[in-house]
Amino acid sequence: MSLTITPLSAALGAQIDGIALGEPLNIEQRDAIEQALLKHQVLFFRNQPLNPQQQAAFAANFGDLHIHPIYPNVPEQPQVLVLDTAVTDVRDNAIWHTDVTFLPTPALGAVLAAKQLPAFGGDTLWASGIAAFEALSAPLQQLLDGLTATHNFIKSFPVERFGSTPEDLARWEETRRSNPPLSHPVIRTHPVSGRKALFVNEGFTTRINELEEAESEAILKLLFAHATRPEFTIRWRWQENDVAFWDNRVTQHYAVDDYRPNRRVMHRATILGDAPF
Repeated sequence: MSLTITPLSAALGAQIDGIALGEPLNIEQRDAIEQALLKHQVLFFRNQPLNPQQQAAFAANFGDLHIHPIYPNVPEQPQVLVLDTAVTDVRDNAIWHTDVTFLPTPALGAVLAAKQLPAFGGDTLWASGIAAFEALSAPLQQLLDGLTATHNFIKSFPVERFGSTPEDLARWEETRRSNPPLSHPVIRTHPVSGRKALFVNEGFTTRINELEEAESEAILKLLFAHATRPEFTIRWRWQENDVAFWDNRVTQHYAVDDYRPNRRVMHRATILGDAPF
């Protein structure tokens, strides 16, 4: 098969046609998808009816897979987590965030598959950290480059929402112990492309370590707003069996929570990355 890659916006995003993700990739297909990901940061594939095993196998072409410590997963394929609004409170996804930045080695990327959708609503937006960084003034780029920020699991997973039963509380406590607050660079260098990107997110970033508290609060407020300006973003209207694959190292995303009480079910396979620098 020959891939057709259609860019969707100037900042990020492309749709890829001409491939069945449920079939094993050959090396040429894998490399073409990886190069498209580096260039476009988030890729979309229509009409890909993947089962969890196929989804995990596709994601594993690009690295080892993560098992989420809080969200439920597919029992026979634990590397695929389930975002089902009938089962789990997923309000933490309705905020701009980069996945699992509370880990020392946050995710390289993620593969998200649409399994059940509401009749309307439930879109997802992505924002380019590269575009956001490059649009900053040179003095602000220089100020931020070299600073570090604290990322904290608790910010998006408060015990009030994720510790409601004894079993949930025990899982939450273990996750908190295993994932204490840690620091990442405010400006991250992509390990493959070498491009710089803004690497703070409202979901997990709590403060810039080298600044006074009031300074940190003001700068983070500015950066959170700046990073999600419309010209740095793309919005995807899901169809059933759509698949999105994004570079988590240089993007944020936001799942629009505008469809309640209707149900939305998504499956995600998360690919582990490396320590940001």
